[in-house]
Amino acid sequence: MQPTIAQKAPYPVEVEAGKTYYWCSCGKSQNQPFCDGSHKGSEFSPIAFTAEKSETKYFCGCKMSANKPFCDGAHNKL
Repeated sequence: MQPTIAQKAPYPVEVEAGKTYYWCSCGKSQNQPFCDGSHKGSEFSPIAFTAEKSETKYFCGCKMSANKPFCDGAHNKL
């Protein structure tokens, strides 16, 4: 099963050191790029990421990255 493409671009997010984020892997969340539970009943589950420092991270929007939960440019091939 393929995930839904939320957008063909990364989501820049200011992450906070020590905070854990749950990236949406199914693409159906209304709270992109983060999980809102829309995957329930599917084979998808969120990917946890805990920020080591406060900075901007680029979360994958197309859900096809080989470096999940971060963008690797895979959206350029869609």
